[in-house]
Amino acid sequence: MRSVAILALTVAVSFSASLPGVFFQPGEWYAGLRKPALTPPGWVFGAVWPALYAMMGVAAWQLWRHGGFSGRNAAAFGLFALQLALNAAWTVLFFGLHRPGLALIELTLLWLAILATLLLFWRRDAAAGALLLPYLAWVSFAAYLNWSFWRLNAA
Repeated sequence: MRSVAILALTVAVSFSASLPGVFFQPGEWYAGLRKPALTPPGWVFGAVWPALYAMMGVAAWQLWRHGGFSGRNAAAFGLFALQLALNAAWTVLFFGLHRPGLALIELTLLWLAILATLLLFWRRDAAAGALLLPYLAWVSFAAYLNWSFWRLNAA
């Protein structure tokens, strides 16, 4: 029963990174931007992000099963928390403050934090690390989009 509770906790914590999206939505500003050719329709983001947050939560739970939240896992969970905070901050910078250039810098830090988290998770449990691969791939694509938005719309 404890394992199920920890799974629910890690998934909920992962989804918490999406909370800024409640307050900072694309809106008119985003609609008025010139968009790169590979920009997916809005519904794609609504389908992809929940799956990624769920996989992040399962990855964290999987790691927890191999030693808990502290000890040898402490650094990995610290990086996990950092990447979640950076994930949340991107929404504020891009959609809230309308600063794609600053968001791109922050997204680079997010990408590095995800990579470091993935590697530490992988060392402890390959399945936990593998669950973060789609997230890294999606954020890589998001970096291309962010860079393109910044380039196409620089005033």
